[in-house]
Amino acid sequence: MVQSENMNGLATIENDIVEEFTLFDDWEQKYEYIIELGQKLPELNQVYKKDEYKIKGCQSSVWLNSYEENGRIFYEADSDSTFVKGEIAMLIRVLSGQKAEDIVNAELGFIDRIGLRQHLAMTRANGLAAMIKQMKLYALAFHAQKS
Repeated sequence: MVQSENMNGLATIENDIVEEFTLFDDWEQKYEYIIELGQKLPELNQVYKKDEYKIKGCQSSVWLNSYEENGRIFYEADSDSTFVKGEIAMLIRVLSGQKAEDIVNAELGFIDRIGLRQHLAMTRANGLAAMIKQMKLYALAFHAQKS
């Protein structure tokens, strides 16, 4: 039962994001909002701006660090692209602070519900998929350590 409660928390965050995006009339405004979200992302420690933290498959440079605290996974990231930084900021908002199993099972339907995927060039869509994959891989690794 605990898992479904967490998944509901995850769904609530996704619904909040979808609701925020309904405030914008067109995709250009949504694009600017995503950039704003990236600008609000806390600064990533330089220690993590190394190749071993870089996400493979992204056209832009994206660095992602994760850590586990009290059975929950937390993420911090940065990118050299303001838009990509906004994308990772949304993913962090949804996934950070969740249990590993919930992250692995997260469908992240908000991405399609806000129209993000359909407005991305193929290279950006691949980058988004790579970010999601890496976040889920980190969660799997933490989950495996517990088992």
